[in-house]
Amino acid sequence: MIRLSQVSYTYPQSKRPALNNLSLNINKNEFLAIIGRNGSGKSTLARMLNALLLPEKGELSIDGYNSREPQNLMVIRRKVGLLFANPDSQLLSNLVEEEIAFGPENLGLDPNEIRVRVDTALKLVSMEDYAKYPPYLLSGGQKQKVCIASLLAMQPDYLVLDEPFSMLDPPGRKKLLHLILKLREHLKITLVLITNSLEEAILADRICILDKGELIKIVTPAQALNMDGELFQLGIEPLELKKLIIELNKYPGISLDNNITDVESLVDTLCRLA
Repeated sequence: MIRLSQVSYTYPQSKRPALNNLSLNINKNEFLAIIGRNGSGKSTLARMLNALLLPEKGELSIDGYNSREPQNLMVIRRKVGLLFANPDSQLLSNLVEEEIAFGPENLGLDPNEIRVRVDTALKLVSMEDYAKYPPYLLSGGQKQKVCIASLLAMQPDYLVLDEPFSMLDPPGRKKLLHLILKLREHLKITLVLITNSLEEAILADRICILDKGELIKIVTPAQALNMDGELFQLGIEPLELKKLIIELNKYPGISLDNNITDVESLVDTLCRLA
């Protein structure tokens, strides 16, 4: 379990805390979405979970390891894999398989074990055919897959994804999201998704809403879908489908359920009305 207790952090030369007195528990094997407008503290929290940033006040622990104790930092970073929005900022090697082997090599693992981990990670993200490719020849989605494989080769207990779809087109976002959800189910791993998209957040078990570095509320996806006005004030756009339902409900004789979250259900409902 990840525990944050009254955690605060202020960047140098900043007047306002990026995180302010934040307390949160993240349970084993859960899918938690963290959502909020730009500048709400989402990315700071992501880096805090991986111990790239340390609390100025309060405490953060990963499975009992306190991040403020220097001897725990390497253990925490092995337990918590962190994926950034821009894959180019994480790719260091000349070949895909070398990139994935980088982390396990730094753990001092046996070469045979490293080979097994690399091959397994490539298979998990369906990138076996690209093992000998230079990463710069890959598409944005393929680069993110390589970054995910690099994290999986470290066999983490937690995956923290900081807006991993922001540089992809809609089809690429959908494919990568499907892959991540499939990996989470297969590996029984704890998933923390940082996003500003309600469409992605409602797939989680719980949704944490941040604003100005503070935890505003923790809700279920069903509760989030009924918070249109409040979410809009917090800089979170409602679902495009929800906007369409609101417009359709203005027509005489149409009364659609506001909790419809997918196009197939909407089409089915409209067909029955017709």
